Parts: sequence; C-alpha cells; structure tokens
Amino acid sequence: MKPTSPDSGDSECCNYEEHDDKIRMARKNLPEEEKLLEISDFFDALGNPTRVKILLAIMDVELCTCDLSAITGLSLSAISHQLRILKDRHIVTYRKDGKNVFYRLDDRHITDIVNKTLEHLGESEGR
Repeated sequence: MKPTSPDSGDSECCNYEEHDDKIRMARKNLPEEEKLLEISDFFDALGNPTRVKILLAIMDVELCTCDLSAITGLSLSAISHQLRILKDRHIVTYRKDGKNVFYRLDDRHITDIVNKTLEHLGESEGR
C-alpha cells in the first residue's frame, strides 16, 4: 500500500490501495487499441460547435450543403470540409439528387447519441 497525497481529496482514507480484481476486469473489458482510436476520433468529430450545429440541423430533415451554409453562416467550402470529417467517421451519410447532395445522420444510433447528450446536459442544469 502506498500513502495518498494530502491533496488527494480523500480525507477518510489514509492509504492508497489497488483493487487487483477490479483492475483485471476493467482491462479485460477494454477494446483493442485500434477500436480505442476509432472511438476517440468519433468523439473528436463531435467536439466542434459547427459540426454539432450541422448534426442538430439534419436530425429530422435532409439538407444540402447550400442549406447548411445558410444555417451556419459558413462558406460552401467550409461546410464541405466539416461534412467530410463527419462522413469519414460515419456520422453523416448522403444521397445525390441530380446535382444536389442531401445530408442526413448516418443511422438511428447517431440520433440517439445526440438526444442522450441533450438529455444529459438538461439534467446537469438542475444541479
């Protein structure tokens, strides 16, 4: 056992103790490094306000790049760049209709993630 530092915030416990059984279980449940990187990239893509605005805009309706440009106030080039990041991470998908390209969330899981995030943030406001 190693002693805790005085600033550890644990005024009740004077000893540092690892719980080997819990550590083994947690390590066993961790995915491979490649999957960890994919997860990190996914959340990184959601860590940009413009991309979040795009997701919220297309939650219930398909929109083209011109629509998204008008909504966000960004150039078509800037919107295309953001959409490329979202497409690469399988967060949005698209369909072509003539010369127009319409974007939507890739699947219901993305909608669920956005809705759960909004729900969680709503709960946090009451604390």
